Amino acid sequence: MEWIFTLLGIGIIGLGANDVFHTLLHPSGQGRVSRLCIDTVWRVAHALGSRFLSVAGPAAVVAVIVLWAALQAVGWGLIYFPHVPQGFVYAAGVDESRYGDFAEALYFSVAALSTVGFGDVVAIDPWIRMASPLESVIGFGLLTAAVTWFMQIFPALGRRRGLAIRLSLLDRAGYAKSVGDAGPGATTWTLESLAVDIVQIRVDLLQTPESYYFRETTPATSLGVCIAQAVALSEEAGRSVDPGVRLSGRVLREAIEDLANLLRAGFRLSGSTPEEVFRAYAADHNYDYT
Repeated sequence: MEWIFTLLGIGIIGLGANDVFHTLLHPSGQGRVSRLCIDTVWRVAHALGSRFLSVAGPAAVVAVIVLWAALQAVGWGLIYFPHVPQGFVYAAGVDESRYGDFAEALYFSVAALSTVGFGDVVAIDPWIRMASPLESVIGFGLLTAAVTWFMQIFPALGRRRGLAIRLSLLDRAGYAKSVGDAGPGATTWTLESLAVDIVQIRVDLLQTPESYYFRETTPATSLGVCIAQAVALSEEAGRSVDPGVRLSGRVLREAIEDLANLLRAGFRLSGSTPEEVFRAYAADHNYDYT
């Protein structure tokens, strides 16, 4: 029967490791377990209202990290379980009979995973002595990966907020209505630089899809709200008499459509046109597309 627990433990460890790989190391992937966890947190936060939705992103990332750690702890605990208590030596004053075998195995697993190693339980089984340092290495790697994950997300959020604020300023200045009055050179630069920024947001969402679930606290920093200005600019540019402005407007429109396609396919937003997708995007973050 020992091999059953060992195989089950290896399977759970592999499931967690595979999810970490696809979420953090794959250029454009996301693990199924982490995606399910994040979606669940997002749906629960939606049901609780905007106040909870604003912290859904950070909470979802923390929940995924805790889930990864739990999968490793349980998986290694199942490997240790058949060797408790005969494969361990206990410090003086510790009565192993007071605790269940699996609880003891899980305790040793968590201590090894966290690299704490209290010293009250020491493995003497040769295989366990070889396995427990490996678990400590995995635990340290998981901690490093968690910190790196946050470091990947926040630059993407900064770029998204920066684009939203820029579009908000253009909206307040009435730029879309003044496309025909501005010089062709300045208008072309504005349109093409916006297209570049939108392409960057698309890349960010492709590489760090978790950033989608970070809701902004103000409409002025929410891309789902402010992207309407980019749509309006592309439409006004398409009606310009200047061929250079029209060309830049088409470039911007293509960037907008590519972003909408990613949102539709990657985050299951409804809509057959970019405007409908962006309206669903804004509504998903409890904002109105204007």
